[in-house]
Amino acid sequence: MSLKEWFEERRKISGLIEDLIERTSKDYIVNEMDKNKNIKIDFNNRLWVQCDNRENLLYMKYLRQNKSVCEECGYHLQMSSSDRIELSIDHGTRHPMDEDMAAPDPIQFHFEDEPYIDRITSCQIKTGLTDAVQTGIGRPNGIPIAIGVMDFQFMGGSMGSVVGEKITRLIEYATKESLPVIMVCASGGARMQEGSFSLMQMAKISTALYTHQLEKRLLYVSILTYPTTGGVTASFGMLGDIIIVEPKAYIAFAGRRVIEQTSGQKVPDGLQVAEHLFDHGSFDLIVPRSLLKGVLSELFQLYSSIPCEKERTLGSVSCNDQQLSSSAPRNESNSDTVSSRVEKSE
Repeated sequence: MSLKEWFEERRKISGLIEDLIERTSKDYIVNEMDKNKNIKIDFNNRLWVQCDNRENLLYMKYLRQNKSVCEECGYHLQMSSSDRIELSIDHGTRHPMDEDMAAPDPIQFHFEDEPYIDRITSCQIKTGLTDAVQTGIGRPNGIPIAIGVMDFQFMGGSMGSVVGEKITRLIEYATKESLPVIMVCASGGARMQEGSFSLMQMAKISTALYTHQLEKRLLYVSILTYPTTGGVTASFGMLGDIIIVEPKAYIAFAGRRVIEQTSGQKVPDGLQVAEHLFDHGSFDLIVPRSLLKGVLSELFQLYSSIPCEKERTLGSVSCNDQQLSSSAPRNESNSDTVSSRVEKSE
């Protein structure tokens, strides 16, 4: 065998070995990916979680007992919608609405790696929810209310057609039954996978609130949590008669990165944080999570004690309060009723 033939033989053998290694590696990776698809990680059973503010480790058991607030720095971590409902209303008083409503795929949107429907299904399995909001009726300290809570764990709390429909139905039911509405917002904005269908929800919810607040003169309280951005901020998030925000919450329409890339200017630190916006009149109250339930109860009692309409012709005051529920607790001060919004006298 000549030297040239020997080199050619070695080159062929090397090529065969490389092909074999490449095929073997691909088969191994594919098999491992198939195995990992069947592995389910239960994040609810984690023992430790990291604080988003100082990055220190927090024991999950104590964190839940402290309402997901860091004991060291007081930072309010994100909560699931189920935990927020449990925090906001009395135990055993919740009656959910439209639990089985699930999202369609109106524009046949597909990711590069998975269709939109598959993404919805994976989020449903992960969170146990059908979409990014839970709605229903409950009682904080015995006062009947309608409550909706958004869940950021479900596709970033994005607002699609199901989210808009559930919130609209909740408001319409509350208007019919003369109940105040509480809406807890945590969202990245409109859901891009549904195109203009998601943007239509902004107008639909705002129209329902117009009837609830201005025509029926009923109370709507908006609670903004970390983060609330995009179409939710631009619609029902900022339409509350009273707007409450959690400490250090990130509230914005466009995010910091989008603003900087669009305008070419650096956004100052803290510009879109709750405390800075509160100083400029964007919100009514900054309320820590531990005090929220009591503050809401006091607000309802305050609104129930204020006359809602002044009859100019007779010069007398008449209150057209409507009872929240026939089963609501009664006392001598009529604290089981919630008045309509106060019309300011000229």
